Amino acid sequence: MFATIINKAIVQGIPLLFGSTGEILTEKSGNLNLGIPGIMYMGGSAGIIGAYIYEQSVEVPHPALCIIIPLLAAIIGSALLALIYSFLTISLRANQNVTGLALTTFGVGFGDFFGGSLTKIFGEGGNISVKTTADYFKTTLPFADDLGAIGTIFFSYGFLVYAAIIIALICAWFLKRTRAGLHLRAVGENPATADAAGINVTKYKYLATVIGGAIAGLGGFYFIMDYTGGSWTNGGFGDRGWLAIALVIFALWKPNIGIIGSIIFGGLYIAYAYIPGLGRAALAIFNMLPYVVTIIVLILTSARNKKENQPPEALGLPYFREER
Repeated sequence: MFATIINKAIVQGIPLLFGSTGEILTEKSGNLNLGIPGIMYMGGSAGIIGAYIYEQSVEVPHPALCIIIPLLAAIIGSALLALIYSFLTISLRANQNVTGLALTTFGVGFGDFFGGSLTKIFGEGGNISVKTTADYFKTTLPFADDLGAIGTIFFSYGFLVYAAIIIALICAWFLKRTRAGLHLRAVGENPATADAAGINVTKYKYLATVIGGAIAGLGGFYFIMDYTGGSWTNGGFGDRGWLAIALVIFALWKPNIGIIGSIIFGGLYIAYAYIPGLGRAALAIFNMLPYVVTIIVLILTSARNKKENQPPEALGLPYFREER
């Protein structure tokens, strides 16, 4: 029972881990991207559209292309949406909050329109389903079933689960141990000082936001291909995009802590299913728990006021070189 709960918590938490890792990378550059829910939605919808078009264009799909095509579609779709955000907020200095919320609306609308209409465009009825492609993403390690609880907890996942953890660890190492990571953190803390020191602020902001968006989009892609088994339902992604943003605060802007946080959030997200006799009111309270925990962490870290646990000082503020 315990192994099953941990397994389900990890499965639920992986979309949040992708989203929070991408947003942490973005926020370290000083950009507050509230478009992450829309970008994650875009990743899922672009990925399933790529998989659907490929499956419909060939008689026998090739396993490698079943993985590569939708994965690239998800990454490109998410990165393009993040690039739009970057252009508007970095080059045009548009309000970051308004721009992010607009992108969330656009991403959700794009997914609901194309995801719900693509089969009709192709002259078919019903919903999109790419089970052939999804099966490759859901394939687990062959020896997982032979290891009992250990196999259930550590080895019974598709490769995107392990990719999410590896990406988070790489981002944590990059931010803390590399010169480029130091430059990125400097840009987020004080872009004017970083600019005076010869750091290309615009380049770092663009790269961090676009790459962060691509990583976040993989959260939506994982949800569609692995969690739902390749089927699309409008609105099925729920509030996971906002939970990913909450996880950024819970993780104190540290991607490695986000790994543990994603499992905790995933566990809180499904806790109601393992407690019998809950009414609707209790169910609503359980759905609020991740946000409540985030608020508690935010209060505690604000009270302690430790520099390393605070967001970048220039977070959400536009930078214009001539104003420094």
